[in-house]
Amino acid sequence: MAKALIAFFSRADENYFGGAMRYVKVGNTEIVVNKMKGMIDADTFKIEMKNPYSPVYMTCIDEAKKDLRAKARPELVSMPDSIDGYDTVILAYPNYWGTMPMAVYTFLEAFDFTGKTILPLCTNEGSGMGSSEREIKKTCPGAAVKNGLPITGSSAGSSEGSVKRWLSANGLL
Repeated sequence: MAKALIAFFSRADENYFGGAMRYVKVGNTEIVVNKMKGMIDADTFKIEMKNPYSPVYMTCIDEAKKDLRAKARPELVSMPDSIDGYDTVILAYPNYWGTMPMAVYTFLEAFDFTGKTILPLCTNEGSGMGSSEREIKKTCPGAAVKNGLPITGSSAGSSEGSVKRWLSANGLL
């Protein structure tokens, strides 16, 4: 069976949930990733910024927008030595301004994904996948980028069914 890596960016602290702010200890994307880890045999790598965004939601989105406009590539805490041993990379992230957080671009641009399958998963509060699937295809030429799974962040805790169907449809279950 193919070896899989779940690479994910997730943000705890103050988050937006369908019109209200709420403090969370574990980000929505990480909640979904933890569910996935119980379903499939995969290694995980958390994409973490060396200088994380503010824990205050409104400040965080301003910082994220500034980085997007600047096409910033934030420095990461760490990076895998290699992704050569993986056939499939599940790439999970929240929707930031209609695409992926810039730290995810930092991760993607560090490796050659030629011949690998990328399965995008995007948590959001109504904006779906945004342009992230198109951006992944552009950033990772040579990779087979499959249809992504958008998950409403405030429903991350009850996402097992849709995650299981998606993993099954992509041959991982």
